[in-house]
Amino acid sequence: MTTSYDYDEDLKEGRVFTVVGQDWDDMVREISGAEEEHLVVNMGPQHPSTHGVLRLILTLSGETVTEARAVIGYLHTGIEKNLEYRTWTQGTTFVTRMDYLSPIFNETAYCMGVERLLGIEDRVPERAQAIRVMMMELNRISSHIFAIATYGMELGATTPFLTGLREREMILDIFEYITGLRMNMAYVRPGGVSVDLPAGAVDKVGEFLKVMPKRIKELRKLLDENPAYTRRTKDVAYLDLTGCMALGVTGPVLRAAGLPWDLRKTQPYCGYETYEFDVVTEKTCDVYGRYQVRVGEMEQSLKIVQQALDRLAGPELKGQPVMIDDKKIGWPSQLALGPDGLGNSPDHIAHIMGSSMEALIHHFKLVTEGFRVPAGQVYAAVESPRGELGAHVVSDGGTRPYRVHFRDPSFTNLQAIPATCEGGMVADVISAVASLDPVMGGVDR
Repeated sequence: MTTSYDYDEDLKEGRVFTVVGQDWDDMVREISGAEEEHLVVNMGPQHPSTHGVLRLILTLSGETVTEARAVIGYLHTGIEKNLEYRTWTQGTTFVTRMDYLSPIFNETAYCMGVERLLGIEDRVPERAQAIRVMMMELNRISSHIFAIATYGMELGATTPFLTGLREREMILDIFEYITGLRMNMAYVRPGGVSVDLPAGAVDKVGEFLKVMPKRIKELRKLLDENPAYTRRTKDVAYLDLTGCMALGVTGPVLRAAGLPWDLRKTQPYCGYETYEFDVVTEKTCDVYGRYQVRVGEMEQSLKIVQQALDRLAGPELKGQPVMIDDKKIGWPSQLALGPDGLGNSPDHIAHIMGSSMEALIHHFKLVTEGFRVPAGQVYAAVESPRGELGAHVVSDGGTRPYRVHFRDPSFTNLQAIPATCEGGMVADVISAVASLDPVMGGVDR
């Protein structure tokens, strides 16, 4: 017997009963003679544990999931298409909104693609690269802590959620202090970053580095040996290395299966080859292992942030530019806070408005029309909190992208839902989906 809600005709198997809540006595008599009972249910797209906009169609035999299928598209934003109607610099404002829990990674992957097309990768200032690394690792911590916090909430515990949000707020405060925005900052630009670290930013990040190691230890004490947590995570949603490779799964899910594949090590970018850190792996292939990988990665990210901070505060990079010196690319030019807290630096405004007509004309064209990018196509990838985030950037030689397509890890990792859920209990679907840590803004882009 299949109880069907909004279930497509071609998916029906055997005799189907549609329950509409009318004569229940007749329904009970009809199904009483059924030898096998199957229940088809929709989990989402409003279910809290599917993050609102992911729909799972589950076929249940009792409490066992016999079939699981993911349905996406409920959050489609058309970001990739919109990029074709904006300048190359304006594109970063769109891509930052895809995976909204890791905006800095979206921006960096896109800008690396644009820089590769322009042939200026080696001309991006070292200070800008150090700032990118620091911001990405802070973003990795905030994303992982939010993933672990929602783990706990979706399994019925509010303490990990409230604790995780406390730590995440500290990082978002830093982002706001440096960029002016907590999320979707559009901070990374082709050729560097939009603005240098403001006064006091180094101290603010340093205070965070003093507090956060203790907070991670508290989180471990709360969850590592918690019987209620371990029973819902150990040996649940098993996906071994063979399955990960077959499905193209990357990130913590892959590393929890034992493979130390991390683009920061295997295909370094932004100078990651000059930083000391370890690639965290586990061999449990389950939800608990993925949790352990994420906690371990937060600890490694703290080490990287400390190294980046030491470089930024040191004499070699202090006072160095954060945008490429090519005035035909580096936009916005010499961005700095003025007396009113807004706009370009007063010196730059005085130059283009009072002493150089050519500078004013060039600035106008750069802002309104944008710069041209040589024709070609490239693929640039970074290691985001969820795995390999790649940008396929195509140019026809104009001032706007011809095509930009992202390889978002959330989209690819969702393929693992049937492999991790089928054959398990319906209650374990919550753990399985949470351990993949999908962000639907990156899926429906």
